[in-house]
Amino acid sequence: MSKKVKQLVLPLITAVIWGTAFTAQKSGSGVIGAFTFNWTRYLLAALALACFIAIRNKRAPKAAPQNKPANRRALLCGGFVMGTLLMISSNLQQYGIGMTTAGKAGFITALYIVLVPLFGLFLHKRVRLPVWIGVAVAVVGLYLLSFASDGKPTFTTGDLYVLPCALGFTFHILAIDHYTKRADSVELACVQFAVAALESLIAGLIFEGVSWQAIQDCAVPILYAGLISGGVGYTLQVVAQKDGDPAIVSLLVSLEAVFAVLSGALILGERLMPREYLGCLLMLLAVVLVQLPERKRPPAGQR
Repeated sequence: MSKKVKQLVLPLITAVIWGTAFTAQKSGSGVIGAFTFNWTRYLLAALALACFIAIRNKRAPKAAPQNKPANRRALLCGGFVMGTLLMISSNLQQYGIGMTTAGKAGFITALYIVLVPLFGLFLHKRVRLPVWIGVAVAVVGLYLLSFASDGKPTFTTGDLYVLPCALGFTFHILAIDHYTKRADSVELACVQFAVAALESLIAGLIFEGVSWQAIQDCAVPILYAGLISGGVGYTLQVVAQKDGDPAIVSLLVSLEAVFAVLSGALILGERLMPREYLGCLLMLLAVVLVQLPERKRPPAGQR
């Protein structure tokens, strides 16, 4: 698969998965605690990827990543950093979703599309003008998708929990960009899930306890969030960012808000307002903008 295809197709698939997963997270928030929801989903994701890696390495041992000390350090260090950031961000999001609407939670979370290129500047990553324009257009689109026609900026307690998760996901995306250059992408995803599951389990035992009945009652949302949103979605994100621009990948992934609205209309029968259709259109326009090729400057002395 070419670099261009990976940077475009894989984040779009991720956006579809994450957009539809908001309904699972919302339904789970009323049944089970945030830490318990997340340690169970990430445990499932880690186990699924561990099985995939074992099968992959058995079938094609020559293609398996070399087990060098430097690679192992990058894998363990990267998995710990990425897993910790994922644990913090996803638990803030899950806890906040229970006290706000899914649309507002999606909008606030997707603020990482602004923060990723902004923090990227501090890491000396050049951001092209079309990307900045695309980010601005996407923010307007997300606003139209997520807020009522009066546009009142009313924040609930849940919004205040979701807000810092956008910053956490920003650092998570930048960490992926850093560590995928030093270790195998799929193995990194597996380790990060294991770390996020263990840390969420510890927090869950301290603050929530374990209710097996609640886990059973929330089995379907956990399975979808764990195997599909976690095991497939986050892994595709990690693979896409291995050779991709983190600013562009984050913008494509932010289309989860569009697919959340569309899936609600198709699956749940929710009706879209004209402003929501406009928001979807602007988000798609933003994707087109960031894919525009950069104009090359002619050599000196030529026009």
